[in-house]
Amino acid sequence: MLCKADLLAKVLSGQKTQTRRTGQRQFTVGSIQPISHGYTKPAGYIKIIRKYRQPLCCISLKEARKEGFGSVEEFREAWRQINGGYNPDQVVDVYEFELVKKATLEV
Repeated sequence: MLCKADLLAKVLSGQKTQTRRTGQRQFTVGSIQPISHGYTKPAGYIKIIRKYRQPLCCISLKEARKEGFGSVEEFREAWRQINGGYNPDQVVDVYEFELVKKATLEV
């Protein structure tokens, strides 16, 4: 699973345990996915523990915090920057996950 560098850091620190995706690639519950910034070596691995669909406008404060943001508006602004816009009626896939392994640094 690819993500922006700042969001990857939040995953690795445990601050981010949920992500919303537009559906280009589907992940199954129980699967272990590598997580990285760009097409580089994985920085770690996450396990998908829950998946559901939801309109963007329905994100709660609790979910925004699981996304790694302090407010729903922070989430919306990040979505705009990453995806080039924000359509509140767009239905997205929501994945909850847990970090199962951080990659080790090679010396």
